[in-house]
Amino acid sequence: MEKTEQKDEKTKEAAVVVVEEEQVVNPWEVSAKDGGKIDYDKLIDKFGCQRLDETLIQRVERLTNRPPHVFLRRGVFFAHRDFNDILDSYEKGEKFYLYTGRGPSSEALHLGHLIPFMFTKYLQDAFKVPLVIQLTDDEKCMWKNLSVEESQRLARENAKDIIACGFDVSKTFIFSDFDYVGGSFYKNMVRVAKCVTYNKVVGIFGFTGEDHIGKVSFPPVQVAYPSIKKYREDHNALIDSPEHKENSIAQRDKLWKSQKLEEAGMAVPSFPSSFPHLFGNDNIRCLIPCAIDQDPYFRMTRDVAPRIGYHKPALIESSFFPALQGENGKMSASDPNSAIYVTDSAKEIKNKINRYAFSGGQDSIEKHRKYGANLEVDIPFKYLGFFLDDDAELDHIRKEYGSGRMLTGEIKKRLVEVLTDLVERHRRARAAVTDEPLAEMQDGRCFHGCQTTSQYVQLNGQTIIPSGCLILEATNHYFPFTEVFLLHLSHEQRQEGGFVRGVKSDGGVTENERGRRDDSRQRLKSEREREA
Repeated sequence: MEKTEQKDEKTKEAAVVVVEEEQVVNPWEVSAKDGGKIDYDKLIDKFGCQRLDETLIQRVERLTNRPPHVFLRRGVFFAHRDFNDILDSYEKGEKFYLYTGRGPSSEALHLGHLIPFMFTKYLQDAFKVPLVIQLTDDEKCMWKNLSVEESQRLARENAKDIIACGFDVSKTFIFSDFDYVGGSFYKNMVRVAKCVTYNKVVGIFGFTGEDHIGKVSFPPVQVAYPSIKKYREDHNALIDSPEHKENSIAQRDKLWKSQKLEEAGMAVPSFPSSFPHLFGNDNIRCLIPCAIDQDPYFRMTRDVAPRIGYHKPALIESSFFPALQGENGKMSASDPNSAIYVTDSAKEIKNKINRYAFSGGQDSIEKHRKYGANLEVDIPFKYLGFFLDDDAELDHIRKEYGSGRMLTGEIKKRLVEVLTDLVERHRRARAAVTDEPLAEMQDGRCFHGCQTTSQYVQLNGQTIIPSGCLILEATNHYFPFTEVFLLHLSHEQRQEGGFVRGVKSDGGVTENERGRRDDSRQRLKSEREREA
């Protein structure tokens, strides 16, 4: 174990990995030279992670009492860091939570973006654990030359696609970077930054003299996202000491009002102390499902974590979902013809598969019948390996297409059917996403039984009622109202901007209490309708 850690944290710092100049894998670029395939064995060796073997997969099945996800069965998620430790903790009855994210660089998600979210939903359902989703709108603003406003808009759209994956609203918290930097969050950023030298950042991420300083300063920020917990605490007036009163509450209110919730990327809210309103003082572990190109961020996090008193996050890592044109890279949002989007129509999906999906079939029917298809490079077969659940059917296609009895047009036709069904189901789920679940996931109210510490209520930065009140409602800006001071606020005060802060001072929330909250929300809604 010691040797593995030394290899993991000290000798594997080159995250911009150039393996014998054959492939480049980092958080911003994935490519193989001369159209070759990504060599995942070399990546595992270079990054210092471990293979996800059959023993671990069987253990997941035993602990969750459900079949392993297709992404586990077929090796889509193939590598890990300390996943065995997560299972050890779970088997002892200890908790853990999931973290994943998304960086908004396109109007909608493509199928490659869905992979980690689909798998994360499986993990949440199987282990019945909380989930934190980060929206790195700031990262895309710096790397994609997007304006702040455009990054935020794309994030809002992407967030709806994420919610459409079907996460448990009562166990899911979504946050945006633009909305959360400040307070204790910033303190953790500074702590992390002090642990990371300039040479280390350059060595890990491969920055050059042409990169702007925002890029150089960003990795410590992502590592620090764990501190969100306390910033979120400040933001919702979950405040436990007088010094927070002077911590620019009004400025943060203004920031919150002007910046809306966005989407996610590749950072690391992997320290539970970052989310006291979700986890209280519990020192639970974090598991991060991600593609292997995100490993650099988390390696840096794992290096820094023990130095500032936190657990190292565990990772479970996937291969790349290939572009339609072939396996020399990953599907990219910057090339619409390389990707199938969740907004594509059935006609567009059919056209893209038939025109752009690289085939391993032969260039004539005669040759194909004789030699069969090369399944190692055939994209339609690769895609079915991701999205066709039926193992027996996939094995049948492997034999028939590989032997030449099935033609390229036939396998593409089957793929079009599978992808059209997937996209249509996602589109229907997205259409059903309303502002209410989005607000609940972003506000953190969904975490029933969360612990908070504030002992007073604020309206536009001024203390109104010292009390231990109960959060019952939120404004359009997701600031909690409480029934206690609703009775004390005039109509004019409530229309003044809605910067009302409230807290609940006790622990768990009973079913009766949730019902009482629902009744209160309904009464408030009726009252607003009458006033309007």
